[in-house]
Amino acid sequence: MATLIRHRKTRIITLDAGDDLHEHCKPRDIALVPDPGGWWTYFIGEDGSVERYDIPFATYNEALWSAKAAAEFDAQ
Repeated sequence: MATLIRHRKTRIITLDAGDDLHEHCKPRDIALVPDPGGWWTYFIGEDGSVERYDIPFATYNEALWSAKAAAEFDAQ
């Protein structure tokens, strides 16, 4: 089940493993997605393109802090 956090004007969506990014996310959203290796941070572009960091974070909190930092940068 997807959950939403707003940080500044950025939506940070936490998804369950296997959830479809495009079903739950809109352009400019950040998605946090778990898998057995950790928590991946995905960035949804204006055109629907998807980028992510090269490695997952070990914990949800680390991924969330990273997403919030990206939101701060985007808000400037």
